[in-house]
Amino acid sequence: MKNFRHQHRPKKSSLIIGRANLIQALEDGRQLDKIYLDIKATGEDISIIKKLASQSGVPVSYVPVAKLNSFNISDHGGVVAQIARVQYQDLQDVISFIIEKGEVPLFLILDGITDIRNIGGIARTAFCTGVHALIIPDKGVGALNEDAILTSAGALEKISVCRVNSLMKTVDELHLNGIRVFASDMKASKSIAEIDFKEPCAIVMGSEEKGIYPALMKICDEKIKIPMKGDFESLNVSVATGMILYEVMKQRS
Repeated sequence: MKNFRHQHRPKKSSLIIGRANLIQALEDGRQLDKIYLDIKATGEDISIIKKLASQSGVPVSYVPVAKLNSFNISDHGGVVAQIARVQYQDLQDVISFIIEKGEVPLFLILDGITDIRNIGGIARTAFCTGVHALIIPDKGVGALNEDAILTSAGALEKISVCRVNSLMKTVDELHLNGIRVFASDMKASKSIAEIDFKEPCAIVMGSEEKGIYPALMKICDEKIKIPMKGDFESLNVSVATGMILYEVMKQRS
């Protein structure tokens, strides 16, 4: 069985412990980062939690009881949830707000980026370069927890964050709002200097290991690359994001 003893332990004040407490939090609309469920937990209240979590868009991780015990708590009943430090916003509401202000939308989509140090660095640069919101999937991305916020120097509490259950559907929603979507790909034919970033746009950044999910890449409007003189496999994703966003800011200035 996996050993969870040496992993980072969140503060007890950042947790919701127990089935009844979690059901109440979900019914109250409390924003949660993630729910951990014992893979062997059963009962009507577990079914209610799953249903409410799905309706609220809160990701659920099914874990062995050792994971829950690693939080150093008792009477969890097979259920622990982390309270969200970041207040997630609805994407369409953010788009409408930007347009009403007369600004040109600029979004950053993170696909499969799990290292919270990279996420923190990306958030800092995004906030400093005028990105209106980060868009993240509800699964497959690093948790925006206290460590991520510290790494971002607080930027994650200042920039809008939209958590969605499907990046594919999100691209469709962006397209419906007249927003073009560019995918960062080192094999692309066009460099970032050849792209018109003055129009409403979103930029997709993938993980250094796997890149952007192929199906997601396929529905993006265009692939873009950062020109490099040296022959190297890839740039650090946080650094690459900064280079692209500063090109966007340069054009928009």
